[in-house]
Amino acid sequence: MGVQEFEGKNEREAIDNAIKALGLNKEDIDIEVVEEKKGKLFFGGGKVRIRVHIEEDGFEPKSSLEAKDDFEKEAVNYVSRLIEKIGMEAEVHIAYREERKIGLDIETDDSGLLIGKRGKTLEALQVITNIAAGRRSNDSRRIIIDTEDYRSRRESSLVRFAQSAAEQVRRTGRPRLLEAMNPFERRLVHTALGDSKDVETISEGDGLYKRIRIYYRSSERKR
Repeated sequence: MGVQEFEGKNEREAIDNAIKALGLNKEDIDIEVVEEKKGKLFFGGGKVRIRVHIEEDGFEPKSSLEAKDDFEKEAVNYVSRLIEKIGMEAEVHIAYREERKIGLDIETDDSGLLIGKRGKTLEALQVITNIAAGRRSNDSRRIIIDTEDYRSRRESSLVRFAQSAAEQVRRTGRPRLLEAMNPFERRLVHTALGDSKDVETISEGDGLYKRIRIYYRSSERKR
């Protein structure tokens, strides 16, 4: 996997610069925001620097599974209808099944729109689907929805980002407040830094999306 950095006045411009320079699609690169400076009101001057992780070997094609029961059939049909209602063309397949969950993979040309900023659209689709499944069935299996391997790429990116942020905290001795994350993403960060002897992580905020603050253990906490 190769790594390059690009800059722009905002995140979108930085991503566009990366896409043009590399000659790739947005779905082919793994993006990590490493610096964000906001400009002064009316004067601009903002800057965003991103780190791009490129899969050099590409992705292996996924094999899909046949739905084996009514729960799986209804999950596939529900997600297919939901995507159709929002104006996208897509094919929904069962990617894997485990004891307490099944994974659905969505093939579409609009994967960027389906994922949304930092995966929030994809996460919303998953939440809605699980709520609907809970109301229609007594089955306790959870439905995980993915497209273009976004979740695995996001997990890897979050772990790298957490480790990079922790290293910054070690160098400066100052705490670092990360972006708002859902519960699963926060668990990834807490786990990634859980064995560190010199930094600790604490979730802050209310609601589903909370932020993680990374502390240097020997520094005095300021609230």
